[in-house]
Amino acid sequence: MIGAVMIGVFSSFLRRTCWRAAFGLAGGLEVTGPVPDGPCVIVANHSSHADTVALLAALPARRRPVVAAAADYWFAGRLRALVCRTAVAGFPVRRSRGGFEDLASAAAQLARGRCVIVFPEGTRSRDGQVGAFRTGAARLADLAGVPLVPAGLTGTRDLLAVHGRLRRTRVRVGFGAPTRDLETARRTVQELTG
Repeated sequence: MIGAVMIGVFSSFLRRTCWRAAFGLAGGLEVTGPVPDGPCVIVANHSSHADTVALLAALPARRRPVVAAAADYWFAGRLRALVCRTAVAGFPVRRSRGGFEDLASAAAQLARGRCVIVFPEGTRSRDGQVGAFRTGAARLADLAGVPLVPAGLTGTRDLLAVHGRLRRTRVRVGFGAPTRDLETARRTVQELTG
């Protein structure tokens, strides 16, 4: 058990180090607010594939973050699933029926002290606005007895737009105060991205 935890921390450290280096080359990464120091469900806006790696670069490696990833996209083929699991510690979540059951499996990760990253909008925003949040993240946090931690991401859409090319820009990850209320978390994410 201790060996598995150490391997997990080392893997998270490697991911964080690599993604921080990539952001250094791509324009920089700024992290503000109280960075989560305990198990939590991180809820963030989603407008780019760069959102996931920005959060992984911002979070402490000792929290060994895992990412809820769209099963129909990231786990549709073996190679893409391997990349998702390896590069971002992703696990599949259905965007339609059965999604909460997939998310609920992450309660065991939270019990081990990990952070779970969820993009509760369910898909990337096409206009950059924060959309409605689905309830799965809040239900998972409630099930595991951990808070929601809002995270607002800015610059990722400019860095890597939907179906766009990589462009050099500074990215900012802002963390808000932990909460138990999904709508409060959504409003905080809006404030952090405004």
